Amino acid sequence: MSYDLLLFDLDDTLFDFDETEKHALGKTFHTFGLPNGLDAYRDTYRAISSVIWDELEQGHIAIEELKVERFRRLFAHHELQIDASHFGELYIENLGYESHLIDGVEEMISRLSEYRLAILTNGFTLAQHARIAGSPLRNTFEAIIASEETGYRKPQREIFEYTFNKLGITDPSRVLMIGDSLTSDIQGGINAGIDTCWFNRDRRENHTGIQPTYEIHSWEEFSPGRVTAICK
Repeated sequence: MSYDLLLFDLDDTLFDFDETEKHALGKTFHTFGLPNGLDAYRDTYRAISSVIWDELEQGHIAIEELKVERFRRLFAHHELQIDASHFGELYIENLGYESHLIDGVEEMISRLSEYRLAILTNGFTLAQHARIAGSPLRNTFEAIIASEETGYRKPQREIFEYTFNKLGITDPSRVLMIGDSLTSDIQGGINAGIDTCWFNRDRRENHTGIQPTYEIHSWEEFSPGRVTAICK
């Protein structure tokens, strides 16, 4: 199968979210008078964040609640008297200033001139738009679609249907979803009936039962002439 539209996830697919989070969280803690907050609280935050993003995928929490709830839980755990709502808003603003591309992304994107390209992310609309605008990928994508604007989230089929409608897609078989998350990107693509490519740069073992159409471990493996043959 050849593809017309390539749908990319953003965080840990094109952008290095570990670096993004580190810088944005550190700046936010510093603003709130905790210059050592990143070192003191990041491990707890990451554990809480992992759980709460899973809750989002499963539909147990809305994206707007997530903004605040992850920090409410963090501050309650450490008995910190900080306004979680204010902290969460500033953190998202700081995320927008962080554009750290994964190795090989620019070169890979430069090889895709024949394809329609779009972003499909569960991240926050303003932060994701700002990060792309501040990166070498500005003006690359036909659309940047975030769950916050749609009312749905990956892996829900509806967010893909929203995307297809917005981009005028009438033949989903000519769409490929590329992302790092089996439960979000790959399961979402499967739910939508489209082919998927798992960007597995850490070479994690797949124990989920979720089977991508393709799997790659670096962006050097992904090129136009091989989109239909990558690590099948």
